[in-house]
Amino acid sequence: MTPLLSVEGVSKEFLVRGKRIVALDSITLALEQGEFVTVVGPSGCGKSTLLNLIVGLLSPSAGRILLRGRPINGINPEIGYVTQKDNLLPWRTLVQNVEIALEIRGVDPRERRRRAGVLIQQVGLGGFEGHYPHELSGGMRQRANIIRTLIYEPQLILMDEPFGPLDAQTRIVLQDQLLGLWNAARKTIIFITHDLVEAIALADRVVMMTSRPGKVKSVTGVPIPRPRDVYQIHESPAFRSTHETLWRELRPEVSLAESWRGGIRP
Repeated sequence: MTPLLSVEGVSKEFLVRGKRIVALDSITLALEQGEFVTVVGPSGCGKSTLLNLIVGLLSPSAGRILLRGRPINGINPEIGYVTQKDNLLPWRTLVQNVEIALEIRGVDPRERRRRAGVLIQQVGLGGFEGHYPHELSGGMRQRANIIRTLIYEPQLILMDEPFGPLDAQTRIVLQDQLLGLWNAARKTIIFITHDLVEAIALADRVVMMTSRPGKVKSVTGVPIPRPRDVYQIHESPAFRSTHETLWRELRPEVSLAESWRGGIRP
């Protein structure tokens, strides 16, 4: 059976001030339909570069990326991208921002308003449909950002630390809501995070990357049944053992990345 996404021996180099910088080195990864995969690794290891390659904003220096067995060459409308910044249009209301992708696709106004309304209710934003982005909190704007991507039903959704700028309480609420949305739609998600707790709580598998140049160090299955309670997941023995395993793998990579930033060459 063909995976939904195949990343095959992908490397990416950049030329910076005449110097060749290898950001990613021989990344190989496959995702099945409906999987939730998180990616963790030290800062600067190429996690965001990997997402930019998958979505088609960048081209690999070597290797190839396939979606349903077809090469990705440029922006693909079957792939959604949720970034840290919500990028909501300030002159459009919440509901107008959520339904914009359907508007671009020429969907009937009543149908797109109906679909936007369902998602808005699912993430607890009912009553705020007519509010503008500056009238919403950061967590509310990020919920709108997520459902604005979900509404057009892409086959693959990429998320680049979408909860990173939020406070701890808001993060856990949004983690719970994201799992609810994912459980209902079962879209394939690749979610980048620096937070091991978040990575384990959300994922079927956690991909660990090395310090630069980024490689896949390990892929670890999360043996915690679904549905999951993100508020109580820390109490699970399976959570604790998975966290310990991943931290043992991540800690030396973080130390190595810090030493390189500090000018120390191990």
